[in-house]
Amino acid sequence: MRPRTLDEVVGQAHLLAPGAPLRRLVEGGAAASVLLYGPPGTGKTTIARLLAGVGSRHFVALSALSSGVKELREVIADAKRRRDHHDQQTVLFIDEVHRFSKTQQDALLGAVEDRLVLLVAATTENPSFSVVSPLLSRSLVLQLQSLTEDDVRALLRRAVADPRGLAAAVELAPEAEDALVRLAAGDARRALTALEASADGVVGTGATVIDVPAVERAVTEATVRYDRQGDQHYDVISAFIKSIRGSDPDAALHYLARMIVAGEDARFIARRLMVHASEDIGLADPTALQAAVAAAQVVQLIGMPEARLALAQATVHLATAPKSNAVIVGIDEAMAEVRAGAVGAVPPHLRDGHYAGAEKLGNAVGYRYPHSHPDGVLAQQYPPDAVVGKDYYRPTPHGGERTLSERLAKLRRVVRGR
Repeated sequence: MRPRTLDEVVGQAHLLAPGAPLRRLVEGGAAASVLLYGPPGTGKTTIARLLAGVGSRHFVALSALSSGVKELREVIADAKRRRDHHDQQTVLFIDEVHRFSKTQQDALLGAVEDRLVLLVAATTENPSFSVVSPLLSRSLVLQLQSLTEDDVRALLRRAVADPRGLAAAVELAPEAEDALVRLAAGDARRALTALEASADGVVGTGATVIDVPAVERAVTEATVRYDRQGDQHYDVISAFIKSIRGSDPDAALHYLARMIVAGEDARFIARRLMVHASEDIGLADPTALQAAVAAAQVVQLIGMPEARLALAQATVHLATAPKSNAVIVGIDEAMAEVRAGAVGAVPPHLRDGHYAGAEKLGNAVGYRYPHSHPDGVLAQQYPPDAVVGKDYYRPTPHGGERTLSERLAKLRRVVRGR
C-alpha cells in the first residue's frame, strides 16, 4: 500500500499542498538535499522514494543501524561513476540518520556540497540536536506530523478496498475501525500492520468481518513513541511538569502514564517531582516537597510497578496544590547579586566567637540572642551592609504563603527596627 504518487500520500498537507516545498521538490525535480523529521509511520521513506522517482535518478537506501563510513564511500564512488559516465544523479536515502556518528555524518558533507548525491535523510529525532551543523545547513529540513484520525481512517478504508491491499475480501466494522485508529496513534505503518494481522485472523476462521475482538486478538497494546535518549524524553517530561505547574492533574497523569508505559526510569520521574515541588509550589504548600520525597523513597524501596501509585499520588498532590515560584525567584536573585559582587563582610556581631582572641577582634560582640526576648524576635542586622533591606523572598497570596506573607511583613518590621 506504499503510495506511488504524491496524490496517494495521506496527511502532511502543510508539505504537499500546491506550492508547498515538498511538492515543488517532487514535481519540479529540484536538486536539494532534504532532512525529513517526524514520528514513525508518517511517510518519510515513501517521500524519499517519490523524490528518487523524478527523472532517471538512481536510488540507494542505507540504514544508519547497519551501515558505516565504508558503505558511504562505496555509494559516493558509485554516484561519481554514474554522474560522469551516464549523467545520472544518485538519490541516497539514509534512514535513522540521527544514529550516524559525527564522523559518519561528516563523510557525507563533500558529496552533498558538490551535489554528487541528493541526500534524503530521515530521522525521528530533532535534527537540531542529532545532525551535525554543516549537514544541517546544507539541507532543507521538513517536519512531518503524525497522521490525524481522519488520515488513518482514510488509509484503512483504502487498504480494505484496494486490490493491492485486502481487495474487499473482508469488511471492517465501524467499531473495529475506531479501535485501529486509536491503536495506530498517528502511525500509518502501525495501522496497516494491525489491519493485516486482524484480517489474517478473521480469514483464518472463515469469517469476513473484522470486529473489535478480532483487533484485540491481533494487537494487545498500542506502541508508545518514546525514546529515552531522544527528544520525546524531553518533550514528554516538559509537558508533564508544565501540566503540574498549570494545575491540570488529568494531563499530568496522562504524561506520567506515557512515561511509565514506555519504560522511563522511575527515579528520573521522582527527581523531577522533587525539583518541581520547590520550584513551582514551595511554601504555598509545604507538604508538596514531603509528598515528592516520599514518592522517591517508595520508588527506591519498592520499585515498579507498585511505585507507580506513589508517583501518581505525588503528581496529583502537586498538580492540585497552590502554586508559588517565590522560592526559586528568591534564591536566583540572591545568587545573581552574589555573583555580581554584592557580598560584603559578615557583620561582626554574627561572626564566630568560639575561639581564643575572637572577642579582641570584635567577633560575636553585641550579638543579641532572640530566645532571650519574650517574642523570640528582635531588631538586629543580619545581612551584610551591601544587601541590607533587600527582599529576596516575596511570598505570593496563594495557599500557605498568604498567611506567611502577613507574618513575614511583621518579622521584617521588627528585625529591621522599623
